[in-house]
Amino acid sequence: MRVGMFLNYAGGFREAADEVAELEQAGVDLIAVPEAYSFDAVSQLGFLAARTSKITLASGILQLYTRTPTLTAMTAAGLDYVSNGRFELGIGASGPQVIEGFHGVRYDAPLGRTREIIDICRMTWRREPVVHQGRNYSIPLPAGEGTGLGKPLKLINHPVRDRIPITVASLGQKSVEQTAEIADGWLPMFFHPEKATDVWGDALAAGTAKRSADLAPLDVFASPALAITDRPELAAMALASVKPQLALYVGGMGARGKNFYNDLISSYGFEADAARIQDLYLEGRRDEAIAAVPDELVRAISLIGSASEVTERVEAFRAAGVTTLAVTPLARDSAERVALMSGFRSIVG
Repeated sequence: MRVGMFLNYAGGFREAADEVAELEQAGVDLIAVPEAYSFDAVSQLGFLAARTSKITLASGILQLYTRTPTLTAMTAAGLDYVSNGRFELGIGASGPQVIEGFHGVRYDAPLGRTREIIDICRMTWRREPVVHQGRNYSIPLPAGEGTGLGKPLKLINHPVRDRIPITVASLGQKSVEQTAEIADGWLPMFFHPEKATDVWGDALAAGTAKRSADLAPLDVFASPALAITDRPELAAMALASVKPQLALYVGGMGARGKNFYNDLISSYGFEADAARIQDLYLEGRRDEAIAAVPDELVRAISLIGSASEVTERVEAFRAAGVTTLAVTPLARDSAERVALMSGFRSIVG
């Protein structure tokens, strides 16, 4: 099982990059750089590539809508080049609030776009002339939709690898099935190991049945919060610190009836809690929404507790098929974070 970490650069990116070099020495296998609607991930991944030598660097995630498929392929090939073959491309649809609200781009056909983008990326990395006529992307642009001067082109440079790993962030049944069929990795948010088979088992099985023999087994990512402590009061503080993010996603990411995360938490058996969190959040009662997040839910999707408790939870994630634990360490400063990740590396083995 790989040990990874989502990078928190709130305290400054140069400081975070210094820390990544220490994490590399501590045995961390992978660093994922989020994008959301903060600084772009690409510039920071390039900076990290220059500051590290062996750790895997991943986008966590690049959303589908604002880069053309070929630009996504070029960007991945460029990051793989500057990192000497250490880049993994994480992509996902994000959500209407970000895509339409921040980027001003229509949020449509996430499933079809994902498949077409993966096809185009792999074609580009093989240095084939990029020719694709799909429902969402037409390359070259058809006659009558431009100047008529477009012609098939291939990537000028030879990529370090012609098959850069692609991880897809997906939650819905159809999207998870497609991910299991065509992607190298799967990144579900708020992964509950004891409920994963009930929620996604059929979708994963259906996708795997159609998976090409050319693809390795699916790399399953989970991204739990991490805190290792024998002190109950510190464990309680760690649990509480996870709740604001859960409340935001379950309560505020989307409208009633159109919130992927609310649907997910409901499918775990927390229907009443999910509904209450959403009601409170959408009414502007955010503190109450945070307080309504059940401790039981936070414990299930996190790695918080003593070393023995965290070890037990790691084994639960492993048994559920997780192959990469890309955690969010709950620590006060860089030194504490590096020590926490070093200890976690020892637990995972």
